[in-house]
Amino acid sequence: MGTCWVRITTSLFFSVTFFVCDAFDLSGNDPGDEYSVRNSTPSYHHYDELTKLFNQLTQTYPSIAKLHTIGKSVENRELLVLEISENVANRSIGEPMFKYVANMHGDETVGRELVIALAQYLLFNYGKDERATKLVNSTDIFLMPSLNPDGFENSQEGFCESKSDYSGRENSNHVDLNRNFPDQFDDDQDYDSLIRGRQPETIAMMTWIVSNPFVLSGNLHGGAVVASYPFDNSRNKKACCIESPTPDNELFSFLAHQYSNSHPQMHYGEVCENDHFKGGVTNGAYWYKVKGGMQDFNYLHSNCFDVTFELSCCKYPNASVLPQEWSNNKEPLISFMESVHMGVKGLVLDENNNPVPKAEIKIKGINHSVSTSSRGEYWRLLLPGNYTISASAWSYKESKPEEITVVGGETLVHNIILESQTSSQPGNY
Repeated sequence: MGTCWVRITTSLFFSVTFFVCDAFDLSGNDPGDEYSVRNSTPSYHHYDELTKLFNQLTQTYPSIAKLHTIGKSVENRELLVLEISENVANRSIGEPMFKYVANMHGDETVGRELVIALAQYLLFNYGKDERATKLVNSTDIFLMPSLNPDGFENSQEGFCESKSDYSGRENSNHVDLNRNFPDQFDDDQDYDSLIRGRQPETIAMMTWIVSNPFVLSGNLHGGAVVASYPFDNSRNKKACCIESPTPDNELFSFLAHQYSNSHPQMHYGEVCENDHFKGGVTNGAYWYKVKGGMQDFNYLHSNCFDVTFELSCCKYPNASVLPQEWSNNKEPLISFMESVHMGVKGLVLDENNNPVPKAEIKIKGINHSVSTSSRGEYWRLLLPGNYTISASAWSYKESKPEEITVVGGETLVHNIILESQTSSQPGNY
């Protein structure tokens, strides 16, 4: 039989302690990509287990993993985020920030576990797998398994639809968090109105979004299998079936197809009983209008382009399906993250090479600008093609428009110099 010893193995969906003997044929493959652990069963990570796991990961990988909390839920649970990056202590100039947010509806759970799995996959395979290593080296990745931890704890495994009173789907104050963000068609748009009546989870997310230069993000849901892009709301009075395009409609459609086409089923568009989505994608408002949604808030109040991914017909399926869901979504999750590097990026500097914060980056013909970070960085997601770019900032002359060419599969680096305005005429204040 040979020598035996105790071994503790952590896989993406479970931890198991078992006896290993020399006679066992262990593959030695990294657990980040293996899902068949002897005598074990996949399971969901509840709040305490998640907290413990994320703390363990940061202790095991302190140079590339850092645990954050962006706030607390109604029931005082931390809104945990795991940051993964080569230089996690200090983001490199020009490195784009990416985020996945899952489980904002507490009973939509597959995305929650996939984010946890993705975190482990990237960490376990860093320095071993070329693609994972390149992604971690070039991207500041933020992974939030649950925006609604209270709702998750109040949900029940095996329930494919929300409870009749929506407990679990909603937060502990019985508010749907994906209807709780400021909406572009609200009458009042002042600061007090943006904050008034918001839930603690919503305020925490809003603050996180507007305080950081995120470039791209995915919002993971369940109950269908489709990629849905903004706008979710429109001025049209009909509840559905009329598109509400953003100025970046072609880009959003491309990003949605990027995920759908990488998924073995989503691109068919008819995975679930009531799914009828051409190519597995839809404009949000065309599907059904959502007032106060998070993806619209990202686009309108920050630099971040956010796309919603509905991942499973059953909202809270039995944990036994999780390995298959990882198999279905691993490539889409990774390829979508890699899209953060498309388009153009650079620095906006003054004549003395000092960074210019809050400069506005404009692309001719696209009525949506992005702004520079506190370090003068900008990132502008663009499809391959020829564009005219310019920048402007308070107390500076607007830059001369310049022609740029964006090539697929790489990031164009283009710095812009702004000249200071001449002094005002005497007496002109």
